[in-house]
Amino acid sequence: MADNILGQGISLYRQKSYTGALSFFLSLPVDCGADKNEIAYYLGLCYTKLQRYDDALLYLEQVVTSGTHLERTLQCRFLLAVIYALSGRRRLADFELNKLLETGYMTPSVYAAIAFVAWEQNDTEKCLAYYEKSLEENPQNLTSMNGLGYVLACEDKDLTRALSLCKQAVNSAPDSAACLDSLGWVYYKLGLYDDSRKYLEQAEMLDRDNPIIAEHIEMLNKAGR
Repeated sequence: MADNILGQGISLYRQKSYTGALSFFLSLPVDCGADKNEIAYYLGLCYTKLQRYDDALLYLEQVVTSGTHLERTLQCRFLLAVIYALSGRRRLADFELNKLLETGYMTPSVYAAIAFVAWEQNDTEKCLAYYEKSLEENPQNLTSMNGLGYVLACEDKDLTRALSLCKQAVNSAPDSAACLDSLGWVYYKLGLYDDSRKYLEQAEMLDRDNPIIAEHIEMLNKAGR
């Protein structure tokens, strides 16, 4: 019965119609008979996909607190960690990630998230180690390819490998502003300014309000190219 009630919303979510799915789940009456944690789970996912992170936190935390479905609890805890990291709440991100590690939930995505948080905390050694762990588990993990390449460039370490990783990332996600910026940044570090400008300007077109991309272009301009 409950599955039938939620079926339309789940179908919309799987079709990547996140706004439609969100509207469906929000419109359900309190006494519809569906599991409240099930509804909270999909609401959290929809809000996350729509990048409405403050709304997502409310429902993701509800799923984690209930602890009624292990796999979903771990998934939602990971999403909480990512949202906390993206919004600068690094201690909360650390807490959620450490909880995941305690349960043995050690996926390439978790390692990548730990690496990202470590970089934000200026712990370069830990950052590099966890990006490497992520790529050992899944050499095609886009976040880790791009992240490791970018960090290597920032640290002026093994720029040849950084270039290879960032090229792979752009090939996998040619419309990703983050990946294009990283590749442009590697070219800047290599002194290949024309190539750097090509990718940095593409990144800026996709994400005009990104302060990191703007900083990279400013540094390129100061280099006189």
